[in-house]
Parts: sequence; structure tokens; C-alpha cells
Amino acid sequence: MKKPHLSVYLDPAILAQLAQRAARLRQSKSLLAEAAITAFLTPDDSDQREAAFARRLDLLTRQGERLERNLSVAVETLAVFIRFWLTVSTPPPETAQQATQAKGRERFESFLEALGRRLASGQTLLREVSIDKTRDGSTRQKATSPASKEAPA
Repeated sequence: MKKPHLSVYLDPAILAQLAQRAARLRQSKSLLAEAAITAFLTPDDSDQREAAFARRLDLLTRQGERLERNLSVAVETLAVFIRFWLTVSTPPPETAQQATQAKGRERFESFLEALGRRLASGQTLLREVSIDKTRDGSTRQKATSPASKEAPA
């Protein structure tokens, strides 16, 4: 198949370099020019590396956004719990302060043990609370309790 003809204007110094290179490689100037244009138009390794970096940065951005969302949920959950607890709890009478503090330490130790077991098992509140997209594009939170995961009786 005959290739189409293309006329280009080159700087005399570039033309001299092309002629020297063609003579040294024993190839035609046209073949070298075609190879140079192909190399210029084809993505090279640096373009491929740049695309890989861009994909990796996108992935890291999404992971960072997910971490930010999870942290926001955790902080908001803690804040709501603390506000609720402070609202419904009455302070103990002066005579029961020591007993109440001892019971509080005991309960806190139980809490830490339960938290350790839960984290070790891989169960997290964030896995139980999922955010679903509704048909109109807005988001709603859907809580799933461990009991709802069981088969109906």
C-alpha cells in the first residue's frame, strides 16, 4: 500500500540532524520522520506513569473522604450519646459519691472489655449503619441491627 505524501518545512539545522541520523542508521529520512511523529503522538512511559499516579491519587482521595465521613459519624454519635446521657442522668447524692465512683470504674472496665472484643471481632457500628442513596439522589441512613440480620422465625 502506498502511503500518502506529506510535505513539511524544517529548520536547516533539524534537516541536517535528520540527514546525519538517517545516514548513520542507513534508513531513509522519511522513515525516521515517521518514527519520530509516531513516538510524539503515542503516549510514552511518562504519560502512563502520570495516568497511574492520577488513578492512585483519585483512590487516595476517595479513601480520605471515606475516613473523614466515618470520623464525622463517630464524633457525632459520641456527641449525641453524651448529650443524651447528661440530660437523663441525675447526680448521685453526696453520701453515695464513693460507691457511685467505684461502680463507674467497674462499668468503665466492662465497657473497655466489650469494646476490645467488638473491635477484635471486626464488628463496627459503621458497618452496621449504611448510607443508602434514594431514587431522587438524596441520601438516607439505614441502621441495621444484628437481630435484623438473622433469619425470620
